[in-house]
Amino acid sequence: MTEEPLDQETQADEDGYADDAYVLDNRKVDQILEAVENADLEGLTELLEPFHAADIADLLEQIGSSERRELLALWPTAIDGEVLSDLDESLREEVIEYLPPDVLSAAVRGLESDDVVDLVEDLEAPQQGIILGALEEADRVAVEQALSYPEDTAGRLMQRELVMAPTFWTVGDAIDYMRAQEKLPERFYHVMMVDPRQRVLGQVSLGQLMASPRATPLSEIMDEDFRTIPVTQSTEDVAYAFNQYHLISAPVVDAEERLVGVITIDDAMIVLDEEAEEDILRLAGVGDSSLSDRVWETARGRFTWLFVNLITAILASVVIAQFEDTIAVFVALAVLMPIVASMGGNAGTQSMTVAVRALATKDLTGSNLWRVVRREAVVGLLNGGAFAMIMAVVAVLWFGQPMLGVVIALAMVMTLVAAALGGIVIPILLDRFGIDPALASGPFVTTVTDVVGFFAFLGLAAVILL
Repeated sequence: MTEEPLDQETQADEDGYADDAYVLDNRKVDQILEAVENADLEGLTELLEPFHAADIADLLEQIGSSERRELLALWPTAIDGEVLSDLDESLREEVIEYLPPDVLSAAVRGLESDDVVDLVEDLEAPQQGIILGALEEADRVAVEQALSYPEDTAGRLMQRELVMAPTFWTVGDAIDYMRAQEKLPERFYHVMMVDPRQRVLGQVSLGQLMASPRATPLSEIMDEDFRTIPVTQSTEDVAYAFNQYHLISAPVVDAEERLVGVITIDDAMIVLDEEAEEDILRLAGVGDSSLSDRVWETARGRFTWLFVNLITAILASVVIAQFEDTIAVFVALAVLMPIVASMGGNAGTQSMTVAVRALATKDLTGSNLWRVVRREAVVGLLNGGAFAMIMAVVAVLWFGQPMLGVVIALAMVMTLVAAALGGIVIPILLDRFGIDPALASGPFVTTVTDVVGFFAFLGLAAVILL
């Protein structure tokens, strides 16, 4: 018996997309740009067709603005709704401006309502009007209603396309109903059970539906242990609920507990990923910056926190200036000061990162607050003691002054304890005052570690060495 050869798509799937046609590497990007430069539509089509929408979005983000415009002019139909949805927000307006109206209309009509909302909510009014004008009346009304909810709430995240049924239906009734529909949601995992007032009573998973005989009443197989999401709940809390309770989908309800939409796990995971990415960027003081941002936007976005860091550096310098005479007598202090500051800064960053992430995931609460603070203080003390001994030996061997070793050892302990405490306490205090700890913690923790580190080191030197 001979084995049938696999077609290209099947082979690519089994090989983990090992086929060269599915790899968007530098060589492939160069080939695509060469086809664009030569206005080779046939070659460009052959190169781009194997790629997923997310890969085409990546390609548009990697190439320059003029190359993007030429590619879209040569082959605008390559851009569908999925590409626009996956595209970096900073580039969507530019790409939309390049697309012919008929291409744009076809692209957005293929998207679920939640994807359309995600696409248009960050656009300027003219671009929003273009997108909304391309939708059918019912879809446009649904999107406009979703946009009426506050940003970063479940109302913006939910999709209005869902399948619901009354409890008196049987499995057969539900299956026949779904088969009769011209269009079902692209992704759904449950049939929502509702009463006449459209309040959610339970949900039936598709697996349970398919496994049950047609005559089975839905009320017998519906899951009554489910969670509803208020339409005004923050997307951060929605993502937390999905992650915490292992949800696949959840009904969204309004103030009267009526079913208005559904959120699925793919949307919740996108929020989790965005929250994690946002925390990482804000910890570095770069906000929502991306590689596609213009130079002026990038510089302006980073200026604020660089300016804050400058102020904190001046404060640290003011502390150093109080000990000019001590430094003048013992030049070795100037050599060792950066070590104390660097160790304190790194220790503070470690504690701060743990605290910010724990606050974001709600693992750090009032019930375990003091236990965590004590733990960080002990960790700072242990590490401070270990590095104190190391630096005492280094200082004695380097400069031949035993008391200098004592000074830096004591300063190291004090600095690492202060850094550990500052790294955990400062994010907690900022969070209590309603300030984003991921965005604001860095400069404050840096100030604490630098000021305490320099004051401890130079102050001890002034007392012990003079």
